[in-house]
Amino acid sequence: MADLYQQRREQLMAAIPTATAVFASAPLAVMHNDVDHIFRQDSSFYYVTGFNEPESVAVLAPHHEEHRFILFVRPKDKDREIWSGRRVGVEAAKELYGADEVYPIGELDEHLPKYLTQADRLYYHLGSNRHLDTKILHHWQQLLATYYKRGTGPVAIEDSNLLLQTLRRQKSAEELELMRQAIAISAKAHNHARAIAQPGRYEYEIQAEMEHIFRLEGAMGTAYPSIVASGDNACILHYIENNRQMQSGDLLLIDAGCCYEYYNADITRTFPVGGQFTAEQRILYELVLEAQLKAIAAVQPGAPFNEFHDAATRTITEGLVELGLLAGDVDTLIEEKKHKAFFMHGTGHFLGLDVHDAGILRNPDKSWKPFEVGNVVTVEPGIYVTPNYEPEEGQPQIDDRWRGIGIRIEDDVLVTATGPEVLTDAVPKTLAAMES
Repeated sequence: MADLYQQRREQLMAAIPTATAVFASAPLAVMHNDVDHIFRQDSSFYYVTGFNEPESVAVLAPHHEEHRFILFVRPKDKDREIWSGRRVGVEAAKELYGADEVYPIGELDEHLPKYLTQADRLYYHLGSNRHLDTKILHHWQQLLATYYKRGTGPVAIEDSNLLLQTLRRQKSAEELELMRQAIAISAKAHNHARAIAQPGRYEYEIQAEMEHIFRLEGAMGTAYPSIVASGDNACILHYIENNRQMQSGDLLLIDAGCCYEYYNADITRTFPVGGQFTAEQRILYELVLEAQLKAIAAVQPGAPFNEFHDAATRTITEGLVELGLLAGDVDTLIEEKKHKAFFMHGTGHFLGLDVHDAGILRNPDKSWKPFEVGNVVTVEPGIYVTPNYEPEEGQPQIDDRWRGIGIRIEDDVLVTATGPEVLTDAVPKTLAAMES
């Protein structure tokens, strides 16, 4: 993997030959009092370094004569390592991570200026680490104040994360292998959940069994808080309490995935707890599935990013009109966003190191960027009829039999030269499979 990180850095530095880019590790976060959250590395920092420790800074200075990749890391500390774990240290970091130079993080103020003086621009992401932000801005302001003496130095700061948007959007073979592993583990957990979900069990029991499989199979943990939503809880898009006892006749919506070596899966399935859909549940399920299949078909290389959402939106809106849940001309309803009463979110997002992964969606002229080979996107339309639904003026009242039904179906899809590849097809979603 060291060669992969080096390749990424070379690609990035080729794009900024006269600039310096600074990437910061994620800070340690306190859960309560003196108990820390489990450390999760900043995705951009990890993408260019593969280094998984806090209190670290990476500098890319392609214009520097000696050092193009520089790391600042925590030094070895016998006492601190007893309390909080082993550290790679300065010497080993240089050997293991391919840096041209490595310094203790305490020497950042001393050494950083030498990598900024000859740069014409500084790339750094402000807002994630206030303490480091202050340091970076101080050095930049100092160099600006003395610019007239040298005629060199960064005259502007731009966001370093934006530099990675294009690179991170296209997944390498190595990244796809990690994502396939995350998806395989998540698929196993989803299939197990469907097999054990029975009336009388609690949502958290299903969550616990799934997350047990995640860890047992070698995943780091969950990609995001698991959603296990039965009954009308499924109408809450980010429901995570997971404390309701499931009843016969409920639908169970599970939106869960694991994180494997920092790469994520994101899968949603909805199925009847008692084994059989009601008539209304079946009708809406078939509509969501139809919308999802049409959206997946629109995930083609060269197709604008919005087309898969448009395909899902049109299918759902047409179906809701046919069912009498919406009234009016379909085009007008879509233009006025009336469908959002039942389908209020987007159809998908890029997936990778982050669940909502990097990838700029629009061009400066507001046109949509196209899908490219190597993109991975979620496809997740849904219909949610909230229990307290009140129609807008001009829209029909709805029968109570529709209320409290929430359905979402989500797959992870790879854009290939020949079209979409559904990476999550090991988790069934046909109507027959959901009732088996």
